[in-house]
Amino acid sequence: MHISFFCKDDNASAWLDDLRAALPQAIVTPWQPGAALADLAVVWAPPQHMFDEQTKLRTIFNVGAGVDALMQLRLPPQALVVRLDDAGMAVQMAEYVCHAVSQYTRGFDRYQSAAHDANWVRRPPLNRAEFPVGIMGLGVLGQRVAQALQHFEYPVQGWSRTLKAISGVRCYAGPSQLAEFLASSRLLVCLLPLTPETKGILNLATLSQLQPNGYLINVARGAHLVEADLLALLDSGHLAGATLDVFRTEPLPPSHPFWRHPRIRVTPHISASTLPRQSMAQIVGKIQALARGEPVSAIVNPNHGY
Repeated sequence: MHISFFCKDDNASAWLDDLRAALPQAIVTPWQPGAALADLAVVWAPPQHMFDEQTKLRTIFNVGAGVDALMQLRLPPQALVVRLDDAGMAVQMAEYVCHAVSQYTRGFDRYQSAAHDANWVRRPPLNRAEFPVGIMGLGVLGQRVAQALQHFEYPVQGWSRTLKAISGVRCYAGPSQLAEFLASSRLLVCLLPLTPETKGILNLATLSQLQPNGYLINVARGAHLVEADLLALLDSGHLAGATLDVFRTEPLPPSHPFWRHPRIRVTPHISASTLPRQSMAQIVGKIQALARGEPVSAIVNPNHGY
């Protein structure tokens, strides 16, 4: 078994060492132009040139859950693409979203502002029934977020491409049910994969359908959001605020209005970081399973883009 490795990451050398240690019977080499043909590839943000040369790949393992950038490349037609399905990211995402939800619903930003002015002020107790949370995208991460929010007794509903059945979650599916889903949500969490169909899905038309004083949390991809539309809805008062972890341009330029908007909270794409050891252990397990002829999870459907 010959594995070609390419990873644009500060931890790339550690990932390579772990892969070699876990698969001592395999030949594992960093990819560079002119490298010998490999059977498998383990990649993150590879160049097109890699796949122009590596035409014999049977399987491509993506070091991450999001494959939108990889699927824009011309890949060998026979190659399976396999993504990570969790590897420690789901618990991080649930933690991040629950923090953002409680920050808004409990008014912690207002308490912080009041404390800065030495102002002892108390807000009325929270009625969670007034803050239904809608989750767009009900994959592994979306389902974990839904379960975490249920723990804090928020009404939770979800929308996905195909209908899911999740205990305690009212599920919607497809374009025909999107308007009903949005109208019954006050907080909206975007965890969708980025595809041609979902690009720009957070726009004036969709976000306007949220309940008044709605709140947006985008932890998926920056290209899901039409930025000017969000600013317009915040300035009109229809939306109360937004927590954004992903952006169309990263790093977010210093001149971008999101930095200075009083109702936008910005974080630098840290809602769920890839954990090298856990991720590589999952990839190794899938490589070994495929070698034994066993099925593996999280095979990407090229027609869906995820």
